[in-house]
Amino acid sequence: MNKITIINGHPDYDNFNQAITNTYKAQALAEKCEVKLIAIRELDFNPNLKNGYRKRMELEPDLLQAIHDIKWCDHLVIIHPIWWLSMPAILKGFFDRAFLPSITFKHTSATTSEGLLQGKSARIINTAGDLSFSVYETVYKSSGIVQLEKGILEYCGIAPISKSFIGPLNTMTAVDRLNLLNTIPQLVQQDIQ
Repeated sequence: MNKITIINGHPDYDNFNQAITNTYKAQALAEKCEVKLIAIRELDFNPNLKNGYRKRMELEPDLLQAIHDIKWCDHLVIIHPIWWLSMPAILKGFFDRAFLPSITFKHTSATTSEGLLQGKSARIINTAGDLSFSVYETVYKSSGIVQLEKGILEYCGIAPISKSFIGPLNTMTAVDRLNLLNTIPQLVQQDIQ
């Protein structure tokens, strides 16, 4: 049985990211997967890693549970909007606070590290209000996707990583959005094969 943890990185509830989350979760459950959900907006934690790595901040209970849910899963799904070419600040703060040395990676020397989340796969689902993927990829070099894929997930040992980009949402009709939601079950089926 596949164990999936979904992270919804949107700070608001009423948005298309929530519809994607709900659809992905429903299909995963229909496929007999075990599913856990981390809704970043519902977590009670300080997103500011105020001491950097110099001094460890005490991890709040919600972060401890989120770390447990990430370590528990076989497959991690991260859904978030592209804001200022990257992820929302609260999601970046979550990674700053939860993806720490000895939790998701360890230093093996002064210049190398080892990911501690090996054996897990991931899918990144991004939404964008006014960007098409071609513009995001060509002009902006997929900067936010690279940050999450290479700088966080792969660094912590997660592979393979699939990516899905949905946008521009601002020009989509309700029918367009429904048609997009209808493609989410296929992503789940791809992910659990």
